Amino acid sequence: MKLFKIIIFLSAVCFGQSQPYPKDYFRSPLDIPLFASGSFGELRGNHFHSGLDFKTQQREGLNVFAAADGFVSRIKISEGGYGKAIYITHPNGYTTVYGHLKKFNGAIADFIRKRQYAQKSYEIEIFPMANELVVNKGEIIAFSGNSGSSGGPHLHFEIRDTKTEQIINPLYFGFDILMPDRQKPVVNDLVVYAIGDSSVVNGSQRPLPVQLSLQPDGNFLANKVLAKGNIGFAVNTYDQADNNYNWNGIYKAETFLNGSSFFTYNFEKFAFDETRYVNNFIDYYRYKTLKQSVQKLFYKKKYPFSLVSGNQKNGQIAVLPNSIFNYRIEISDFHGNKRIINIPIQYSEASSTIKKEEKITPYFVKSKNDNSYTKDNVSVFIPENAFYDDFYLNFDVKDNVLYLHDETVPVHHNITVTFDVSSVPDIIKAKTFISRMDGNKKEYFTTYKKGNLFSARTKDLGKFFLATDTIAPRIYKPNFKEGASLDKSDTLSVRIDDDLSGIKEYNAYLNGKWILMEYDYKTNLLVHHFSDVLYEEGKNELKVVVSDKMGNSITFESHFFKTKNLDPVEKDN
Repeated sequence: MKLFKIIIFLSAVCFGQSQPYPKDYFRSPLDIPLFASGSFGELRGNHFHSGLDFKTQQREGLNVFAAADGFVSRIKISEGGYGKAIYITHPNGYTTVYGHLKKFNGAIADFIRKRQYAQKSYEIEIFPMANELVVNKGEIIAFSGNSGSSGGPHLHFEIRDTKTEQIINPLYFGFDILMPDRQKPVVNDLVVYAIGDSSVVNGSQRPLPVQLSLQPDGNFLANKVLAKGNIGFAVNTYDQADNNYNWNGIYKAETFLNGSSFFTYNFEKFAFDETRYVNNFIDYYRYKTLKQSVQKLFYKKKYPFSLVSGNQKNGQIAVLPNSIFNYRIEISDFHGNKRIINIPIQYSEASSTIKKEEKITPYFVKSKNDNSYTKDNVSVFIPENAFYDDFYLNFDVKDNVLYLHDETVPVHHNITVTFDVSSVPDIIKAKTFISRMDGNKKEYFTTYKKGNLFSARTKDLGKFFLATDTIAPRIYKPNFKEGASLDKSDTLSVRIDDDLSGIKEYNAYLNGKWILMEYDYKTNLLVHHFSDVLYEEGKNELKVVVSDKMGNSITFESHFFKTKNLDPVEKDN
């Protein structure tokens, strides 16, 4: 009978999603009012935000509930990313994701702890079978936290299509009802672009801001745009909701040319392998130089991003002699609140007084082709479609340092940088790797070594060089003094860090046996919970071994005393 139920459940997972998005199937994963600190599709560094970030009242430890019946199909614990995360597969064809958790609950916690000790690793990824961790709607599965790459306490929540793994906006599933919104999106800036060598807009071949005037109805009227050739627009905008003043992303943008729909996109769903297209979706140069995110309402070259690829037109407006256009932008949130920008456009024969900025170099990258460049002891291989546009690349090698353009050009696919290290003394080759300057800090890259050729893959441009790391990590600030009694302590902790290549591995042993220690890279904290009950009565010997990515290692040894089964009354005293 149990096997029959599992078969029925899995069949429903595979075939249950032929209906429109269910509005009342999923409950809230929290039992507090829902306010979003991050919206679906919101523009983030190198990615679109893939879910809703729910505020947790600026604290950790709130109950996190299963949004519907299902089974835990994946558990992932990592230092970065979602930190501690649970994935629940449901019989209606969807999977919910709960990220940045503080800790797990009940049978799920016991299951994870056993696997961590079996694998002797804090970081772990598990795919339980359908009958191992079955959960019911409303069951407490975990507690909210701030783990992984979280910037503050919150719950990251996603809904995915189980079969395709596409991420879908949770607001489609009725969460919009739980998050009332009567606020119109906010428009900060409008930017116009001359596209192509012969185009001019307002006397310029460079992008220009367009002055906006707020109208009595709350919409905007732009100053007249005088142009010739192809032009396009981009908008700096965000959304807010009732009783929530976070600057969240918008849901939809649609443009109209003389009343006809012209170019549109909305954040309903997308695939994970599309998420880096955010760097072509925005004006990346403006983002890097002015720290301003403007989302383009056009594209120069067609690219396979589902949110925009369905448009019949590329969003560019061809302004020809005798042309007069009324161009309208409508920015909307999921609840239908809308902000409109009306832009009059007129043909002008005026030539440009502000020329485009373009430095001609000997290295012209054709984005649709493979490109290779070599100088001295360094070579660079750029695969096809690594860049979104053709451009002149700054490439040079001086004093064994590779200068590969700068960070204002986005990279979509990995570029391979190779150094010939024949001149590096053998005694330090094992501790040598390829590095890049990230601001004022040296950035480590995984380096593949084959004889005298060291290679690294990168999606960043900038200054690359060989770096050597011979210094071991640091272990410091234990939460106890050697020989102290820890009867009143629930945890055992030390801090660890490494100044160059970074922490690769950490292991801790209590009386010679491996113990689980949780690592938070944001605070450099390594913590063991005494609730694991692996300590001995009386004296306990602690050993912590930490290694960096170049094999440098350090060991910390100490001891403490602890009593088992301490009476609660005595402990409180």
